[in-house]
Order: sequence, then structure tokens, then C-alpha cells
Amino acid sequence: MGINLNTAKQNLLKLKDEYEIRIDKIEDHIQNPQDDLNEHWDDQAISYRQNGMRKNLMDEARQNLSYVENALNRIENNTYGECELCDKQIEEKRLEALPYATLCMEHAK
Repeated sequence: MGINLNTAKQNLLKLKDEYEIRIDKIEDHIQNPQDDLNEHWDDQAISYRQNGMRKNLMDEARQNLSYVENALNRIENNTYGECELCDKQIEEKRLEALPYATLCMEHAK
């Protein structure tokens, strides 16, 4: 059957928007906390831990955004859906589950 590039592109653009919104929200929350730090050490420790977790989530979202942008570039270069290692077509089900996949199932293991 083959990959529908228009559908893949639309799905990737949706993911791109979602990651950009997620990054913006996390950055805003880190820069403008919803509540000021209290005088209590326990509250400060919890807030510090939450900011660390938010930064990890932001790093993950940025990495995934990069994957999505690379996949969009591969669509434009007519290389979308090709395994980077063997140049065979990546399985359609794999691309449905992970639209920015760069490896076929054999090489992803």
C-alpha cells in the first residue's frame, strides 16, 4: 500500500504544534511560577524538585520536536520512511506509531 505522505505530514505538523505548545507552557511555568516560594524549607525543596522535573520534560519535548522537524525535512527530501541504515522502507505500522522513526524494526532493536 505505501505511506500517505500528506497524512504523515499533517500528523507531524500536529505533533510539532503540540510540542511547541508544551515547551512554551513549561518555559512559562519555570520563568513565572504559579506560586511564590514560601518561607518553609520543605516548600522550597518541593518547588525546586518540580522545576527539575519540568526541565527534564522540556528537554524531552525539545528532543521530540527536533525528531519531528527532521521527519518533516525527510518528507520534503523524499526520504521519509526510509531506514537510515539499510535504505529499506520502514514498516507502515511503525510509522503510524512513531511518525518520526528513522529506523526499520530490524535496526531499531
